[in-house]
Amino acid sequence: MSAASVLWLCLGLGLGVASLLPAQTGPLDFLNHNRPVPDAHNCYPEDGRWSDRIDRALGTGFPIAIEQDLAWYVPPSGPGRVVVSHSAKTTGAEPDLRTYFFERVRPLVEAALAQNQRSSWPIIVLHFDFKDVQKPLLEAVWSLLGEYQGWITTAVKSRDPHQLAPFEPKPLLVLTEDADEQERVFFDAVPVGSRLRVFGSAHTAPIEEKRTAERNRLLATLPPEQLLTERPTNYRRWWNNGWGVVEEGGQRHAGDWTAADDRRLRALVDHAHRMGFWIRFYTLDGFAPGQGQGWGAGYNFGSRQAVEARWKAAIAAGVNLIATDQYEDLARLMRGTP
Repeated sequence: MSAASVLWLCLGLGLGVASLLPAQTGPLDFLNHNRPVPDAHNCYPEDGRWSDRIDRALGTGFPIAIEQDLAWYVPPSGPGRVVVSHSAKTTGAEPDLRTYFFERVRPLVEAALAQNQRSSWPIIVLHFDFKDVQKPLLEAVWSLLGEYQGWITTAVKSRDPHQLAPFEPKPLLVLTEDADEQERVFFDAVPVGSRLRVFGSAHTAPIEEKRTAERNRLLATLPPEQLLTERPTNYRRWWNNGWGVVEEGGQRHAGDWTAADDRRLRALVDHAHRMGFWIRFYTLDGFAPGQGQGWGAGYNFGSRQAVEARWKAAIAAGVNLIATDQYEDLARLMRGTP
């Protein structure tokens, strides 16, 4: 049977073009050989507290992903600056991204460069969650990444966006999310032949249903092929998901972990990998009331036993980035240490 005949047969069976695409194992293998990485959620101070989060995350070992929420602060006089903030409303008390992250990891990155063990790179995945997508902030971040480009994994911008250029490995890999405003600065404005410094996430197909309960049901039951329909591009290399696509209503509405839940999780991961995307889930916490350290209740499964069942399932399924506020607990579980 010809390739065209196979295509039309599959379309007739409702399989879709995405199911015909070969898995893009080469780019996926770059991140920890396509094995899971612990992801330190909200890894920055909030309201002057929890300033040890980045030290806690780095103390768990490598590789590690570190999320930095970014905003723009413009003082009464002088230029604006990129700050690490949980809110777009900034006061100037927030730490600068340069100082809090880049200069903090300088000795680690420089040691990695000196050792030149490229098979272990990236040792840190730097994940930007922008609280504001105004152009001055995005351009300032692009410029700041340029100052540290010798540390950062890059790829040449190809003329065809669907031609995935190979990564030039460095100790840091920088990821951001799906806003089109970011793509315009971090990809569209970059000349063909120049290097991309940051890589965005895929768009999840929109669900138009306005009723929350029905929308939650659809998120948790639609086939993965209907949630992620686009192919990866040279810029968009990963897929970011809340837990509501696995269990209806997410963490606070989750019951016991079941075989059906496990099949759903594996189907999502397998589809992302077949398409050629890394996949991340956020944020998997489990703690009793009063045990949090600035952690939001919205991501809490309610107990260590409940979240550990999900951590183990995510590890077994091959989730690339497993986000949690309980950095040490997840890292110990993943690395088999007491």
